[in-house]
Amino acid sequence: MPRLRQVPRAEAAPEVLKYYDALFPGRDPVTEPGTATGTPGNWWTVFALRPYIFSHATAHFGMFGMFANASVSQLDPAIREIAILRAGYVAGSQFVFSQHCKAGRKNGLAEEKIAAIPHWAVADVWTPLERAVLAWTDGLIQDRGRVADGVFEALSALMSDEDILELTYHVCGYNTHAVMCRALRLEYDDVPERIEEVPMPDGPGVQDWAGRAWSKPA
Repeated sequence: MPRLRQVPRAEAAPEVLKYYDALFPGRDPVTEPGTATGTPGNWWTVFALRPYIFSHATAHFGMFGMFANASVSQLDPAIREIAILRAGYVAGSQFVFSQHCKAGRKNGLAEEKIAAIPHWAVADVWTPLERAVLAWTDGLIQDRGRVADGVFEALSALMSDEDILELTYHVCGYNTHAVMCRALRLEYDDVPERIEEVPMPDGPGVQDWAGRAWSKPA
């Protein structure tokens, strides 16, 4: 379950209700969850806690034409989705990565490129521009914006300043979504922490890491 309270239909602000109507027609998304893409839908019900934050976040999606008549984005959508996919993967968000596999296909991204996102650096499926975009994305997220001059030079030789600005905005925006989904246990990121101590087995002859005989304390 999400770590924060979800907003039922009866409490939703008008700016939230229009999305509830589109995504959960005739249902309360808290008591009857589930979207057409198979997600639980609790990103929407938790972000609805603060309608102005909800509106700010959905305005970002609107740049791509989601819930709007047309996209206002001037960035190549396939390039955008390569970057968002890599952002979701590096940030460790199953939700962002999974959803943008679908968005990537919708925007013409080949299956071989979607499959190569985790190991992009050793895959031979990319154009020079795509490789520069992936390196830029890693610098933004893995190196927290400390992107090497060589990466920027490769990117700026192939992409306009306007597109670099938009690309950077989308990558950082989806990094925020990835981090928030993991922290708040939303959607496919509602998973327990897996990094924990694994107990040593019981029984005679068990050795500790230094090679000394070990026995469990009473």
